[in-house]
Amino acid sequence: MDTLEAILLGIVQGLTEFLPVSSSGHLQIAKEILGVEIENNITFDVTLHAATVLSTIVVMWAEIWKLLKGLFSKTFNDEQRYVLKILLSMIPAGLVGVLLGDQIEALFSSLLFVGCMLLFTSALLTFAYYAKPRQKSEISYRDAFIIGCGQALATLPGLSRSGTTIATGLLLGNEKGAVANFSFLMVIPVILGKMLLDILSGDMAAMSVGTLPLVAGFVAAFLSGALACKFMIGIVKRGKLIWFALYCLLAGLLCVVYNLF
Repeated sequence: MDTLEAILLGIVQGLTEFLPVSSSGHLQIAKEILGVEIENNITFDVTLHAATVLSTIVVMWAEIWKLLKGLFSKTFNDEQRYVLKILLSMIPAGLVGVLLGDQIEALFSSLLFVGCMLLFTSALLTFAYYAKPRQKSEISYRDAFIIGCGQALATLPGLSRSGTTIATGLLLGNEKGAVANFSFLMVIPVILGKMLLDILSGDMAAMSVGTLPLVAGFVAAFLSGALACKFMIGIVKRGKLIWFALYCLLAGLLCVVYNLF
């Protein structure tokens, strides 16, 4: 992997982690185009995930700092309730990762499956856009767990994590801004957990790349991720998800047609 490929893959990871178009699906597409076996390169994968986490922390620092300050209060407060909801939302993804990780990993080699999941993402975003449930100002424990189930489902390649969690939260009747914040905060411990599992797997040096491509990929993923995170929060609040639904529809159809013909 050369430096230019690392930058391109970093940009793809940073943008698509937050935009509701599936980072895993687009990394698979990018791999096909560039001929890079990114899923076998644990070191590079962990580097991109670290950049994604850092970009989320930077963009959402005010919310994170507020949660951290409230977390250590002696009295049970709103911040501690919110953290509990995030922890609750992690359970489904954790179980799926531990029990079905190898089976899901095998699906990454199928561009046809990626295309079908992009089509499913398109349908889910469209449904969330046109549905008009009564909006609730606070995400409940029940809703947090259901949104977490959506996040677990989105471990499938081609199914957008942010798209699935945001659409699920909106369909449950939660306010747009609350759903956007929860969706991006809940992914931080999940990505950190994935990074830890990758590190503990012992394969970090299996297909290491040079220092320059690693640094370039990290910077590209961080900058594009920060822009996408900030941009996406505004998009959700304005209710413009339909444009991403159209994009996923087109991308999914192209993947299916390319695979079949």
